[in-house]
Amino acid sequence: MFVNWWWLRAQAWVLLAVGQRSAARRCFGRLQRLRPQDPFPIASCAYLDAQDGDWGLAADGFERLTQSHPTQAGHWFNLGFVREKLSDVAGAALAHARAVEIDPKLDLAWYGLGQSLLQLGRYEEAKQAFRRNTELQPLSPYGWTQLARLHAQRQEHEEAAQVLARLKEFEPRVAGALARELAMEPSQ
Repeated sequence: MFVNWWWLRAQAWVLLAVGQRSAARRCFGRLQRLRPQDPFPIASCAYLDAQDGDWGLAADGFERLTQSHPTQAGHWFNLGFVREKLSDVAGAALAHARAVEIDPKLDLAWYGLGQSLLQLGRYEEAKQAFRRNTELQPLSPYGWTQLARLHAQRQEHEEAAQVLARLKEFEPRVAGALARELAMEPSQ
């Protein structure tokens, strides 16, 4: 029986849009059987697995993607994310490091790398990753918040205060809450 790849792909998207996840998953399975190395159905199933909280299956899917498409930074970032969910911090750090090696402008991977390095106790490297994240996303509070916490934890109070002052410029409520958490005031 002839199956049109594009029609089946569209059908999967429509099924997802109307909330028919199991039927969509079956379509993605058929797509994978038709083109085993195509990243679309593999990634789609891995995303569904992640949304369902099945981090092991999601990791398997993203592992397949990084093996079959090793130069796609997004696949490495997603693998790092699910490895973090599986408490594989070292594996997450490696995946995020590979993602930023491929695409040095992938701000989310820099943040993920910083988080992993922080958990591994590699503080100076974590600071560099968070700094790079804030350069790429200067108005996102996440990298700034982690950078301030890291400086405060390392007893680098002046640096933490400077980061708080920067954060206060565009996220005053976040900066205020963080200043209370760290028991410090932003420098002017």
